[in-house]
Amino acid sequence: MARKPLEEKNYDLIILGGGPAGLAAGIYGGRAKMNTLIIEKGSVGGRAFTTREIVNYPGFPDTTGPELTGIMRDHAEKFGCTITKETIKTVDFSDDMKVLTTRKNKYTAPAVIIATGTEARVLGIPGEKEFTGDGVAYCATCDAEFFQDQHVVVVGSGDQAIEEGMFIAKFAEKITVIVLHEEGILDCNKQAAERAFKHPKMNFVWNSVLDAIYGEDSVEGVKVKNVKTGEINDLACQGVFFFVGLVPQTAFLEGTGLETSSRGYIPTTDLMETNLEGIYAVGDVRDKYLRQIATAVGDGATAATAAERFIEEQKDIQENIMNSDKPLLLSFWTPDYDDSLEKVNAVDKVVAESGLDYKTMEADYTRKKTLASKFGVELNDNKHAAVIIIKDGKKAGELDLAGDIASQLK
Repeated sequence: MARKPLEEKNYDLIILGGGPAGLAAGIYGGRAKMNTLIIEKGSVGGRAFTTREIVNYPGFPDTTGPELTGIMRDHAEKFGCTITKETIKTVDFSDDMKVLTTRKNKYTAPAVIIATGTEARVLGIPGEKEFTGDGVAYCATCDAEFFQDQHVVVVGSGDQAIEEGMFIAKFAEKITVIVLHEEGILDCNKQAAERAFKHPKMNFVWNSVLDAIYGEDSVEGVKVKNVKTGEINDLACQGVFFFVGLVPQTAFLEGTGLETSSRGYIPTTDLMETNLEGIYAVGDVRDKYLRQIATAVGDGATAATAAERFIEEQKDIQENIMNSDKPLLLSFWTPDYDDSLEKVNAVDKVVAESGLDYKTMEADYTRKKTLASKFGVELNDNKHAAVIIIKDGKKAGELDLAGDIASQLK
């Protein structure tokens, strides 16, 4: 039986991932009247959705992940952003219209924002994979309640490990945190560390790593190795939570030409632009200093705004430049220099007075860098303006603004 053809759906902007970064981009995209789609394979809200307690998001001193991301989702949908739950199968960024396919649909758009975030890192120690779902867990919000009155081991000492460990303590009888560092040294913020040290259910094993997890049908204990002495001890427990770092979700982008760092994160400009035109990256998947909900939201807002301008530029290029019925003088100027616009206006004046059959178009270089790049124009401290000649959609030359303009156009 022949497979049913994929249904093609066209959008102005497609956002991959529905965490805070993706939802913020959806809000800004929808508000800008762009036909915007968010594709999320899991829970809308991303990793933030699984966070039980959020105390550092501005304006929300005491909220939860489901509550905060739920508000964000409602906000995005209010502005007309469509949200669908699907998994991306293939990606093609090679043409002006980017193509993303799922099992049922084929989506296209001139701009794509990657907001796929991260997932918990797997250490691969003996027993970790075998007991996942049977005592081994990575999400406190999802699984903490299943360890009521039990002994739980937490692996890791960063913000997530300590804060989630204290949340698990609301259910568990005892929490033991396995810490690689010397006694008293945690990787989390000072406030969380102080609370954890005072918590009656929180215990710490220093200078140690988890060596193995064992049990019959579910976790019954772990082997803990002291990194200084090499001694291995058994520790009876019923659950193990891993909080040992995150892995960016970029594997599905292999082969697209998109650049990633050695750790798999996506480098961007201040406008969230990647190395591919029309492709942006935001949130935890981006190579950056701080990964928090507040910074993710800023990324999303920036990317959607940049994408809107990019799309408008592409329309201008197609309608006014590529399809121009006359030779075109495309002038680039910048507000950074007083003489920049004067030079461009001087060219326009020559064209008007001479009656030459040229169409003219001006572009602010600071706002039209994609257009400038397309035609190889770069302004700097030594070059404050540029005027290029375009014929049949192609660059045919560039004027010497210090020379006789009229003679160059004849």
